[in-house]
Amino acid sequence: MHILTFFVHLWGIICLEFCTFALTMPRYADVILPLPLQGTFTYMLPPDCAAVPQVGCRVTVPFGSKKFYTAIVARLHDEEPPYPTKPISEVLDANPSVLPSQLGLWEWIADYYLCPLGDVFKAAIPTALKPKKKSPPPTPPLGERNVAAKKECSRVGSLNTPPKGNCPLAAEQLGSESDGGQKQEGASLSPIQQQAMNSILEEWKTHNVCLLHGVTSSGKTEIYIHLMKKAIEEGKQVLFMLPEIVLTTQLTERLRRVFGSRLGVYHSRYPDRERVELYQKMLSDAPYDIVVGVRSSIFLPFRDLGLLIIDEEHETSFKQQDPAPRYHARNVALVLAKQAGAKALLGSATPSLESYHNALIGKYGLVTLKTRYAGLSLPNIEIVDVQEMRRKKMMKGVFSPQLLAHIREALAQQKQVILFQNRRGYAPVLECRECGWTPRCETCDVSLTVHRGYRQMVCHYCGKTYNIPSACPNCEGTNLSSRGYGTERIEEQLQAILPEARIARMDLDTTRSRQNYEQILHDFEQGNTDILIGTQMVTKGLDFDRVSLVGILSADTMLSQPDFRSYERAFQLMEQVAGRAGRKDAVGHVVLQTRDAGNTIVRQVVTHDYEGMYAEQAQERELFRYPPFCRVVFIYLKHRKEDVVESLASDFSALLRQVFGERVLGPDTPPVGRVQLMHIRKLILKMELSAPMSAVRERLTALQKQILQMPTYRSAQVYYDVDY
Repeated sequence: MHILTFFVHLWGIICLEFCTFALTMPRYADVILPLPLQGTFTYMLPPDCAAVPQVGCRVTVPFGSKKFYTAIVARLHDEEPPYPTKPISEVLDANPSVLPSQLGLWEWIADYYLCPLGDVFKAAIPTALKPKKKSPPPTPPLGERNVAAKKECSRVGSLNTPPKGNCPLAAEQLGSESDGGQKQEGASLSPIQQQAMNSILEEWKTHNVCLLHGVTSSGKTEIYIHLMKKAIEEGKQVLFMLPEIVLTTQLTERLRRVFGSRLGVYHSRYPDRERVELYQKMLSDAPYDIVVGVRSSIFLPFRDLGLLIIDEEHETSFKQQDPAPRYHARNVALVLAKQAGAKALLGSATPSLESYHNALIGKYGLVTLKTRYAGLSLPNIEIVDVQEMRRKKMMKGVFSPQLLAHIREALAQQKQVILFQNRRGYAPVLECRECGWTPRCETCDVSLTVHRGYRQMVCHYCGKTYNIPSACPNCEGTNLSSRGYGTERIEEQLQAILPEARIARMDLDTTRSRQNYEQILHDFEQGNTDILIGTQMVTKGLDFDRVSLVGILSADTMLSQPDFRSYERAFQLMEQVAGRAGRKDAVGHVVLQTRDAGNTIVRQVVTHDYEGMYAEQAQERELFRYPPFCRVVFIYLKHRKEDVVESLASDFSALLRQVFGERVLGPDTPPVGRVQLMHIRKLILKMELSAPMSAVRERLTALQKQILQMPTYRSAQVYYDVDY
């Protein structure tokens, strides 16, 4: 009888607890959809208590008449909305796929970069974790997919085979061998490096961000390794960010010799399956201590981030252009570090004007490394006036006699050569010599680039391809010739001049897959290639011992860009590519070809005068109110009809001036005024650094809504590019 009474009493308690839980259980969830839509959307929670998701969990929700999307729960509540709500179809996760800290970063990005939260969601999560179907997708929970991932990883090669990609088990296998060292990395620092590291640690006592301004080949990476060791010894995670995918191959091999299975690699050229595996591992109880990644790695789930290193912090590759969100990964990373309470280190031989300015005014700490490792000298830079060479008819295509002589000398000494031309394809323009006709894209206002390898002409804006004509469609003449030089044409001409040389090309066309660029780098590193011709991919921190000569084939294309940053970026590109020469046991040589030998930037590159470049550019920027002395927002307007976008630009600029006054410039037509049949106009908004972006966003959004409600403009597009 007592036992029966006990169970009745227990059942009463259970029922009471259940009723209390049912009364307090939230009934609604605000979710983020992977769509370019502002804000969140409210759905009813499932009636089954066991299926109630947590904030950060993935759910499947209906949207529209027949479509279902994977959404992220951003908020749980009991506030009934003033409109009918649909129920959540399925809860996909037992535990959150997105941490609260990640959601906070997403909201900051959406607010600062003036974009929908759904666009941030699309960029942040691997595609396989957000399937879209017409019916609810049967997506297994994370735990089951982890088992599948481990089975897949178990098929990786032997212990002595470096893993391809980010297989967690492969990294663990490699760790047992690589932790002991082949080549020893991270063993000891030189006195100068040790002094720099001590200075960084000292700066971190008063600044959360420190800028390491170290010349090329000064040994910055070795300092990074020692700082990473210190961080993981303290039980912290490290994010090491690079601007270019091609850099991860060379650096990862070096870091795996030190950290082995503690290291993960994340970038967009990896298959989505591998990116999902790494993302899941970072959510697990045994995440990677160190992640090496490019721009998108800022979206990974870090539970205990303690150190964030951004190498080549000046690189434009850190800025996302299209599609939205148009964020700057360096700036977002600094916000991530601040939210996590982590220390941040920015490294560069040619810092961005913004970062150097912040260091000079005391916002960041500043540490400099003025000498190369082991006392090597910076490369000698020889200027060649190609205008004078052409007048004397001494040029062979794009090659000056001085450059060819140095190439032959380097090959005779069994050294390697890097040639830099910041233009891919065969030639930027095809022209009829009889009437002057040039082919242009049907949907964009640009000329077509000739690609001989594809036997096609390609629009580098929309990607549309065209056949190369055999005759001019304007005058029916057959005298068609290519004007200008891309990397493909340079490779062809150099092979004709030096048939014995082994030549490779590194640009977007030859590095479409991970295997392509890894093979190009491997062949060059092993000495199987004599001359590497490339676009700005070859300027970004690559380290090859046998490179004695670098040729900059046309500095003028960089200097003539209609951009307030063109001189800064030209200096950075030329100085960085020059730094690839003479990195081991001899002074390197650089041949810089230009039609404007007296240009100030050219002289500053020759003397490696970063401070002079900064002082000159900063003075000009301050005078005309450009970054780092203000914040710039580019406002783009698009419409299929040119007269409509012209009218929209005029009306919208008038509205903006009512609120922002003289801070508004334009409208004007950008250099490429039509892309994929959409006509474009641009406005510039210059805001004080003290102005809160949330207030700017609120006013811009209100004005945008007001203008787009007009019937004429409803089909127009308006978007923003902050910190261009």
